[in-house]
Amino acid sequence: MSQQFTIQSEAIRDKLNTLLPSQGLGSIGVELTGSTQIIPIVDLTEIAEGSNLREDLQQALSLASASVFDVTNTTTTIVNTTGYWRVTLVSSCGGSPTVRNSIIMTDGTTTKQMWEHLMNGTGNSCLNVDYTFFVPAGVSLQVKSDSSGCTMAGSVRQIADLSGNLINPI
Repeated sequence: MSQQFTIQSEAIRDKLNTLLPSQGLGSIGVELTGSTQIIPIVDLTEIAEGSNLREDLQQALSLASASVFDVTNTTTTIVNTTGYWRVTLVSSCGGSPTVRNSIIMTDGTTTKQMWEHLMNGTGNSCLNVDYTFFVPAGVSLQVKSDSSGCTMAGSVRQIADLSGNLINPI
């Protein structure tokens, strides 16, 4: 058997007024009550359907859905389609005096460096990278290697569209 109780918290009342303004919960004479009875709510919209794959499996790299790249001493566009993209790569730098690899986003006017592997002096360095990037309309994602002593090799795969709908690997 469920129990009924009155909620007198102003914070909860204010939040409900914000979320449900048409209900007029803040009006004089309206009492906000609760119950210990559990009522299941089932969302039947398409958004709630999701996928039959777990989220970690939806980000899997696959032969059919991944695009590969290998960049040395140049800049290459790896994504120019809207959505959420997983980028996995190995960045290796060596040489002197200063060499770098970077991941950049640009809209053709503004360029932002999102990640950088910088080597000062002599020696060699390798870094593994695994990031997810959001690419809106008009923006491209690029990898840049500014020296013949630096290489970026990896793959890119779209994991969700612009609306956030997950894309299963094929």
